[in-house]
Amino acid sequence: MNMQDEKIIDTHVAVMGLGVSGRAAVRYLVAQGVEVSLSDARSVQTLPAADLAFLADHGVEYECGGHTLTFLRQADQILVSPGIRQDLEILEQLRDLGIPVLGELAMAAPLLHNPVVAITGTNGKTTVTALIGELLQRAGKKVFVGGNIGTSLFDYLNDPDDVDVLVLELSSFQLESPGAFKADVAILLNVTPDHLDRHGTLAGYAAAKMKIFSGQGPKDTAIVNGNDMLCRELSAGLDGGQQLLLFGHDSDCQAQVDGHCIHLQWQGKQERYDLAGSMLATATGGLNSAAAILAARTLGCPPEAIAQGLTAFQVAAHRMALVGESAGVFYYDDSKATNTGAVLSALENFSGNVILIAGGRDKGDDYTLLRESVGRKVRCLILIGEAAELIAQALAGVTEIKKAASMEEAVMLAAAIAKAGDTVLLSPACASFDMFENYGHRGKVFADAVHKVIGQSEPVGCKAGSV
Repeated sequence: MNMQDEKIIDTHVAVMGLGVSGRAAVRYLVAQGVEVSLSDARSVQTLPAADLAFLADHGVEYECGGHTLTFLRQADQILVSPGIRQDLEILEQLRDLGIPVLGELAMAAPLLHNPVVAITGTNGKTTVTALIGELLQRAGKKVFVGGNIGTSLFDYLNDPDDVDVLVLELSSFQLESPGAFKADVAILLNVTPDHLDRHGTLAGYAAAKMKIFSGQGPKDTAIVNGNDMLCRELSAGLDGGQQLLLFGHDSDCQAQVDGHCIHLQWQGKQERYDLAGSMLATATGGLNSAAAILAARTLGCPPEAIAQGLTAFQVAAHRMALVGESAGVFYYDDSKATNTGAVLSALENFSGNVILIAGGRDKGDDYTLLRESVGRKVRCLILIGEAAELIAQALAGVTEIKKAASMEEAVMLAAAIAKAGDTVLLSPACASFDMFENYGHRGKVFADAVHKVIGQSEPVGCKAGSV
């Protein structure tokens, strides 16, 4: 693809932030003959040697230790990584100078020429994105799976020819500035409070999520969670003329969840998909599967391929993964649950007798939303991390609360309390960065601690999500 023919990206682009998206953008832009500069908030002393080598290899001029107007105003366009707020003063100054400030979606959108399935929501995005990719591949389609799942759109642009469909997980950060981006199939899984430290209010967060439907028209499809009343309310305001499909437990849902079965009303006929025995045979898995089935059928996947894909699908690590069992006590790693909505979803998989380990870095969430579910399901709450006191105050009086100074101490406390029939669940409701590198590191430390406490060196080998 020749960007000069496309006349989309100018001759000098300044990339702000050298994360996954920033690195992919640099590779793509340099390959297209664009002059690239890089501005990163980290000091040169803390920038990894690999990043410095990457910049040198690609001939990229850079500044570190903050973003300056003097450096950035030399560019024709600014590409802002998703992790950087769009309301920074420096970005307002650049806009005032008439320099376009674009996000990843806005810059890539005019270069996307394949059908796009886009998935957003507070929880379940990664699972549904991967599942749709699996179903499409089972149907013989060549699929690019990326976005917030860890592979940038710019990686697709580096090699777009061998792809039939793009399946993209999109965060609220990416959707803040979508530009001309349009999804042929856009999915809203749920909306519960998250990232309020960035968006300010639930309304602001929901407004960012709703931009996934931007630009859709009568030939496009919106898939929305019919169980989520806020999603229903928001989708009622869609004005693009797109087809609206619902999934959930209610009778008006085109994909209706009934236990471990999905009943699909499709083109005047009913199809049935059985999740029993698969990793998706959970309360959350049913809803995720229903959304994915609607997307797959919209894109022409036959029922047989969908059924095979549902059976074969493997749930991602750190999402309701059984990591140990001893004396009738089961230990689950749900480290990816970084907000209250995810914790509520996790607790729905258990009838009670849960010892919950939670806490970490606060993101502005409202922990009082957990009171009812914790009161019913959790017999002891063990808190770790910076947000421990905030959570303790929000859930005071609903269950027994203990605090631990480390994950290892939390697991030891849980094991000492637990008795046969109990579940020890790591489902933090917070970010991991106060104590860990990321949620994966947090989950590994939890699993290692479990194996040490119960005297078991390897995971039990049970299915993730089998609760």
